[in-house]
Amino acid sequence: MQRIPDTEVAPADGGDLGAQGRTVRLTTSQAIVRFLAQQQSVRDGRRQRLVPAMLGIFGHGNVAGLGQALDEYQADLPFIQGRNEQSLVHIATAFAKASLRNATLAVTSSIGPGAANMVTGAALATVNRLPALLFPGDTYSSRRQGPVLQQLEHPIAGDVSVNDCFRPVARFFDRITRPEQVLTALPEAMRVLTSPSEAGAVVIALPQDVQSEAYDYPVALFAQRDWVIRRRAPHPDDVQAVLRLLVEAEKPLIIAGGGVHYSEAQPELAALAEALGIPVTETFAGKGAVEDDRWWGIGGIGLEGNPAANALAAEADLIIHVGTRLTDFTTASQSLFRNPRVRFASVNVVDRDALKQAAVPLLADAKLALAALHQAAQDAGVSPRPEWTVRASVVKDQWLAIRAQALRPPDEGPMTQGGLIGILNEAVQSGDTVIAAAGTPPGDLQKVWDSTAGRQCHLEFGFSCMGYELPATLGVRLAKPKGEVIALIGDGTFLMQPSELATAVQEGLKVTVVISDNHGFQAIRRLQMSVSGRHFGNEIRHRVGALGEGPLEGEYVRLDLAAVASGLGAQALTAATSAELRHALAEARVAGGPTVIVVPTAPHASLPPAGAWWDVAPAEVSEQPWIAARRAAYQEGLSDQRWFG
Repeated sequence: MQRIPDTEVAPADGGDLGAQGRTVRLTTSQAIVRFLAQQQSVRDGRRQRLVPAMLGIFGHGNVAGLGQALDEYQADLPFIQGRNEQSLVHIATAFAKASLRNATLAVTSSIGPGAANMVTGAALATVNRLPALLFPGDTYSSRRQGPVLQQLEHPIAGDVSVNDCFRPVARFFDRITRPEQVLTALPEAMRVLTSPSEAGAVVIALPQDVQSEAYDYPVALFAQRDWVIRRRAPHPDDVQAVLRLLVEAEKPLIIAGGGVHYSEAQPELAALAEALGIPVTETFAGKGAVEDDRWWGIGGIGLEGNPAANALAAEADLIIHVGTRLTDFTTASQSLFRNPRVRFASVNVVDRDALKQAAVPLLADAKLALAALHQAAQDAGVSPRPEWTVRASVVKDQWLAIRAQALRPPDEGPMTQGGLIGILNEAVQSGDTVIAAAGTPPGDLQKVWDSTAGRQCHLEFGFSCMGYELPATLGVRLAKPKGEVIALIGDGTFLMQPSELATAVQEGLKVTVVISDNHGFQAIRRLQMSVSGRHFGNEIRHRVGALGEGPLEGEYVRLDLAAVASGLGAQALTAATSAELRHALAEARVAGGPTVIVVPTAPHASLPPAGAWWDVAPAEVSEQPWIAARRAAYQEGLSDQRWFG
């Protein structure tokens, strides 16, 4: 299976009027499955299945309920068997991201550890404002069997289960203790999943006994229903307020976030930047918002951005941030914007985000807002600032020369990760997607990846979750039938979540995983060396002596990652040279299933610095003499932090 197909259907007409008052007797689980099969999302007239499939692993807490219903109605709601519940939520979330938040997948688990495994995935979805629909099994509602297997016995709250862990990381949580409660829970779940401002993890906990209980449901519940994802129009007064800032600015800069992608606002962003001569930088989620190679496309900003983008941010007197949460990686812990006269404007559908940095808010869909701002600026006669455009072009050209050198594979010795990325960037084609989420790969891609000409870059860095990337390839592949889907990960991440390779084999999903084998968690080692002055516990090394007697500072542990991948059913290749890597990528492109390419890379070779600061504090007191100097440097860095209010 290469993709979950969309179902072409006629527009919903409000249901069969003849069904009003009629009922059908179904179990809770059967009602859920039949309901999900009829839900459609609609945006800009495009209709598609909102939840086209369910992923899951069965246990005693869901096999007799949801398992039976999925079996009976599998033609209506396909089921995909997985290997790890956290990974399955990652698949659903990546599917939603690749679907521009217009669709997602459902995930079911048993009670206890199966449910708890999904909590991390739920947090990732919610942090990134991406819809995911989770159905964890729960302990018996009747309680006469208790305590059942895997039940949490809370000493002061008899109604608490493991699933209450979902409450702080879900955008909507409900526990179904009676079959008729799904009549209100399911529509509310669909509302949240399709809300541009509220999307995140939706969790509906299903007690084991209630899943199999029957109820006379209204037939109308199972009529096809459209959930229209509407674009919020900008208020003219808000457009004028931002326009006034733009008229007064001499050095405006745009920060494009993930909202540009979800709104499909790339053409409007390009038109505004081109007409007004505004440099555009990108967050991790916004990577690829600039689709063409233009002078004003500066690239990634922030802690792992490039020095050109950060230099312009330091000089800018107006920052327009579009569809972004402005995390500390983007703002360099609030130290990046150094112009004493800097002001902020924001385009966002979430009012909380629109007001960050004390910005003048333009609370609207990014596509509509940028078009309205462009028109207003044209009417007001706003034009490019020649000195600023020259400055942006100069620093960009300077950076591109440095970047070219950093991406050149070494003539001798092991491959650098920069060299690996350079070859990968040359090999990808229009419509291909490269995925990264944690460790050095997402930061390096944010800094140097060229995502123009359709070379898409799918970065999850809101939660920076190791183990997201490989499952995410499956989610993207299910959403996109064409183009290569490639995860770039480290060996540490691969060891966390390799198991969904077996799912890719089972479902015939063509994906590629490129492993930068650099002997451990090198991103954190690099940070550790910066703030603490020595490495400890981050590389995969043998222990010197017995536990408690010696440190983990022996030789590197030699792991055969290709054998692991091969054992899970994937085609496994090793590429130690530039020629071997190019050949392996070409071989993966024509493969019929999953391919893993292991690339040994130099452990401590990093890309050029971004010229940004991160608020990670060294120890205030220590007997290690070198710590004091690093603490002093940290204190100096604090002087660049500003509060914008």
